[in-house]
Order: sequence, then C-alpha cells, then structure tokens
Amino acid sequence: MSTPYFGEFMGVAVLCFLGNGVVASSLLKLSKAEGSGWFNIITGWMVAVGMGVYVAIACGAPQADINPAVTFAKLLNGVYATPEALIIMVAQVAGGTLGGCLTYLFFRGHWEVTEDPGIKLAVFSTGPAIRNYGQNLLCEIMATFMLVFVIFAMFSKPVGGMAPGFGPFMVAVLVWGLGSSLGGTTGYAMNPARDLGPRIAHALCPIPGKGASDWAYSWVPVVGPFIGGGIAFAVAKSAGIL
Repeated sequence: MSTPYFGEFMGVAVLCFLGNGVVASSLLKLSKAEGSGWFNIITGWMVAVGMGVYVAIACGAPQADINPAVTFAKLLNGVYATPEALIIMVAQVAGGTLGGCLTYLFFRGHWEVTEDPGIKLAVFSTGPAIRNYGQNLLCEIMATFMLVFVIFAMFSKPVGGMAPGFGPFMVAVLVWGLGSSLGGTTGYAMNPARDLGPRIAHALCPIPGKGASDWAYSWVPVVGPFIGGGIAFAVAKSAGIL
C-alpha cells in the first residue's frame, strides 16, 4: 500500500479531516469551541498541514505535496512525469473528499442544530469575504505564490538542509502565518484538493439543512492556486532557487 499515490491520498485526508474539523468546532452550534475565532481556525489548519505531511511521508509519498498546486510546480520543475502528477492530483482530491466525509460523520448532531447553511458550507470549503471573482482569484494566486515560493526557498541549497522531520513543521508554520496575514479575504485555500474534495463531500453527504455547494465560486480556489504555483516556479527558477 505504501506508494506516492496512497501517501498523498492519506495525507490530504488527514489534512482535511483535521482542518475541516477545526472550522466545524469553531462554527457549529453547541460545539464546545463555538465562537473560538480565526486564530483557532488558522492554528488548527497549521497542525492539519503538518500532520498531513508526516502521514503522507509515512504512507509512501516522500515529496508529501498534499496540494495539487505544489505538485504542478514540481511537475514544471521536472520532479514528476505528467501521468504521475495527474494521478497524484486525483489521489489528493479523493483524499480531500474522504476528509470531508469524515468531518460530516464526526459532527453529526451539530448539523441539525446549526440553522445557517452558509456556516455548514464554510466547514467544508472556502468562500470570499467580498465576492468579486477577479479580486478573489488574484488573492488566491498571490497567497499560493507565497506558499510555493517560500517552500522552494526553505528547501533550497542556499538555505541549507533541514534536520529530518523538521521540514513539515516549518511548512505548517508558514501556513499558519499565511492564514494570519493573507487568509481574511478568501479563506486562503491555496490548495485545489483542500477545497474541491471537501466541497464534493458537502454535495454528497446527507447534511441536514445544507444549502447549495456554491459551484459558481468553486473554480476560484482551483484555478488560482495552479496559477500561483506556476508563477512561483517561474520566479524561483529565474532567481536560481531551483
């Protein structure tokens, strides 16, 4: 079972279960963490990213991208052949769907008492604070650029190698910082699998009182991260980081 595809699947499943879970805990009615706020959410996502990377590595994915935008940037850098990258991306989205389904199961009972369907959707997927598709896309491009470019910088030769197991921790800290600084406009998806997989779960799971899955917006947290990841590769390559 230990293959890059299984590792990416499991890593994203853990990422989304823990990440969606902290949003659910913070937003759903009668949760003991209800109202705990943005700081709790970005901290939970920080842990989710770090644990997802560790699980991905342990389950056979040494690259541990857990993000199609990162996989795409590495494809451009020659790390993957195109067929391998595409299968990894499918596995990542499937893992995100599983993580979303697990979130639904874990919080049964809280869906019924939470009246707002928008809050229920927010547990699974991102949405803009101010809906303006062009600006929302730009935010996702810029945030994902910072994610991928800084990851390339952290693991570059000029910076030097990291002790085994320390890299995932630093990536998690980066995501925490990005959530604090750049997350307020669109919810900082920065990861097509993190948004699309749980959004599919929201559409599929029998969540009481749910509304639509907002497919009209769903392309933004998919397209934006791919563009941001591609630009990050180009800049990193030009700067001699790669």
